[in-house]
Amino acid sequence: QVQLVESGGGSVQAGGSLRLSCAASGYIFSNYCMGWFRQAPGKEREAVASIDTDALRTYADSVKGRFTITQDNAKNTLYLQMNSLKPEDTAMYYCAARHDAFCAHISSDNYNYWGQGTQVTVSS
Repeated sequence: QVQLVESGGGSVQAGGSLRLSCAASGYIFSNYCMGWFRQAPGKEREAVASIDTDALRTYADSVKGRFTITQDNAKNTLYLQMNSLKPEDTAMYYCAARHDAFCAHISSDNYNYWGQGTQVTVSS
């Protein structure tokens, strides 16, 4: 049974930092590329960052230079380090796994598994 469980969300002031984690189980972690997505109220889900199985990382323009996606294959865990947070980063954040080597620029419809989400709220 595949599970993705996010944690690390919370409320911070603008300029602050958070690190999200996504613990994966039930499948061979290293065989899947991974992504982080977010959805704010009234808005469509958008891609934030992805990491291919060869560790190539891709970021949305809105988070480049502020967010970093990493993974620890030994711990089957995906991370998203978020620095210099802005109010517009407020959203529910989801991790997702795709049974493929490449996630860069892949739409959310092509991911196989999703977590339940973790809320990030940034106040001004």
